Amino acid sequence: MLTPVETVQILQQHGSEPITISAGETIFTEGDPGELMYGLIEGEIQFSLGGKPAESIGTGDVFGEGALVNSDHKRRSTATAKTDCKLVTLDKERFLFAVQQSPVFALEVLRSYSDRVNTLRHLLVSE
Repeated sequence: MLTPVETVQILQQHGSEPITISAGETIFTEGDPGELMYGLIEGEIQFSLGGKPAESIGTGDVFGEGALVNSDHKRRSTATAKTDCKLVTLDKERFLFAVQQSPVFALEVLRSYSDRVNTLRHLLVSE
């Protein structure tokens, strides 16, 4: 079974090359329109909400899918490279194709999203 990032890599093979992002570089900003989701091949990403650190994710995870599925297509957080990163991207058309053709991909993206929401909930409760 393929992980979400492996699925993104396969679907991107007919698209552009992986993107290299330097540590400290902003990938997207809260409130911006979003047209891509990302697969993190290498590195660590820091998310912030309202300018405050919220969570980090690492190699093998996906992010940015929320902007593809929300009706306003806005980013809900700011994503910054915590370390040098290598990313693959998926636009909405390819994302929908992957969801349609691979229910396991859809379930894994939902699992990833759910895990991140639960992590944020635990952070809020502990404050």
